Amino acid sequence: MRLRPPRPLAIAAVFLALAAPSQAAPESPPQLVEPDRFLLGRVVEVIGERDAEGLGEQQFVQIVRVRVAGASDLGQDVQAEFTEMGGEPDRRLAEGDRVVIAVSEDPGGTTYYVIDRYRLPALGFAVGLFFALAILFSRRRGLGSIIGLGITALILARFVVPAIVAGSNPLVVSLVGALVIVLTSIYLAHGFSVRTSVAVVSTIVTLVIAWALAITFVSLARLTGMGSEESVYLQFAPLEQLNLKGLLLGGIILGALGVLDDITTSQAAAVDELRKANPAFPVRELYRRGLSIGTEHITSLVNTLFLAYAGASLPLFILFTIYNDAPAWVTLNSEFVAEELVRTLVGSVALILAVPITTLSAAAVFSRRPCLPALVDGPQGPTCPPPKQ
Repeated sequence: MRLRPPRPLAIAAVFLALAAPSQAAPESPPQLVEPDRFLLGRVVEVIGERDAEGLGEQQFVQIVRVRVAGASDLGQDVQAEFTEMGGEPDRRLAEGDRVVIAVSEDPGGTTYYVIDRYRLPALGFAVGLFFALAILFSRRRGLGSIIGLGITALILARFVVPAIVAGSNPLVVSLVGALVIVLTSIYLAHGFSVRTSVAVVSTIVTLVIAWALAITFVSLARLTGMGSEESVYLQFAPLEQLNLKGLLLGGIILGALGVLDDITTSQAAAVDELRKANPAFPVRELYRRGLSIGTEHITSLVNTLFLAYAGASLPLFILFTIYNDAPAWVTLNSEFVAEELVRTLVGSVALILAVPITTLSAAAVFSRRPCLPALVDGPQGPTCPPPKQ
């Protein structure tokens, strides 16, 4: 099986291609026995260590004694093996480490394997800190955004993924799921208002454009959806009529939605504030000034996205620097790079188009809102300009 990058996303892929990387064949992973159950435990003793036969020079096996912390094995000490790669001390288990154990039962006896360290408490603390800060600084909107995030996760876990597994068209399912996410999460996060409605409509319009662009470029590039190791594994999964090309398109749509939410809500808010600052602005002036703000937003987002992709792909940069036999054009032409290029460029084009679409929509809507004959701008609308002398 050929080595493919684990979703580097397009900017990272272009960097790697220009560095003239190549692909190499990794060692085949060992065949693992499917466990019968999983348990939690704590390492009470490190018994010893041996070389991992047939698993490469960089791998080792620790033999440890673990005190099980669940089910009928509560309080029982079992001997388990832990296989890991690398020689750094922090990779090895130590007394007191909390671990996840896989249990394999057969007529010859019961075998215990330590498959990973137990990380959920640390992850729970990070999630709690995020929620607390979001609510502390954003109040009700922060709480609404958290609820919207939960609904998004629920839609993906309970609708999108099960429908795709059941054999539905991944593109249609992802598009429907994205529309439901737009109509729920944005309103929950930003409240029910005219500016939020403008952002929702603009997001839907831009999402439809992204859908058309994704279909067009996936078709032109003759992509099949087989550009990642995950898709290869899905070919052998017990699923009927899984459309990998549709799965690629659906992923592009959901990825584009992640960047559209930010740009449409901020642009609608910017135009609304411009109108309140000067109710005399006509549609053209609101559009021009709002577009100026949006241009700065696009520039910063492109840089932010690049840094995010580069940071996530640093190990991949190093890996492909080592294997640099293939010419750059060969790597760029490969499907796994082409998929990520199309995925990211469609999202980036949608982000850019969202700025003029949202700005024009907001300028047209807010310029028609009546002003109030008051000296101070109130929540009902912008203040009328003073009469000319």
